[in-house]
Amino acid sequence: MNRRNSFVMIALLALVTGAAALVYARHDKAISQHPGQGGSVEALKPDQTVSAPPEARAEVTETGAMPGQTPKVLYDFNALPEPVKRMLKQIAGAAESGDIETMRPVFESNELKPMVTTAYVDDPIAFWKKASADGTGRDVLAAMLNILSTGFVRMGQGKDETYVWPYFAETDLATLTPPQEVELYRIVPPALALPMKRSGKYAYYRLGISSNGVWQYFIQ
Repeated sequence: MNRRNSFVMIALLALVTGAAALVYARHDKAISQHPGQGGSVEALKPDQTVSAPPEARAEVTETGAMPGQTPKVLYDFNALPEPVKRMLKQIAGAAESGDIETMRPVFESNELKPMVTTAYVDDPIAFWKKASADGTGRDVLAAMLNILSTGFVRMGQGKDETYVWPYFAETDLATLTPPQEVELYRIVPPALALPMKRSGKYAYYRLGISSNGVWQYFIQ
């Protein structure tokens, strides 16, 4: 398993196996001190509690932007509505399989196909394969897991409430703290991240799920 995905895979594996409780929170120091926690993840019992390392447990943090400019950054998967958790389980399980075709029943079970570009796309799988480096779409699946390894934000209210990964999508990148920059480099190649930081705008993959569990988009 890729080391930089260890935190998110622990959290999502806990959801898949039905773990009763999960503490998945960390602050900026944890990101800088442990940017790539290694080790394999063992099978979990249904009643087993999984948590981040002690030094990674902290209060939910704010982004580096001025108050009011960005929403609160969240890391606790247990704070998500149950429909969002269920969709995350499906997405993560399909992405981990390495076969992009396993993603098809995930979005076909959705109320609508997730947006994968600004124009309508009838077959997201074909689109992802064409956009991938080797035609298999595995790098797209990797990008999906990578952005789920970061914090997320809750946008909108009521029927418009959506959970967005990564939080950078709703953050002024010019205001990032050094630990947040490390987190950005974990999911975005430096050659792409540097111009984003200069412009302040995130321009890489983002994923949104509405509070009722509908997968809204996975788009650049």
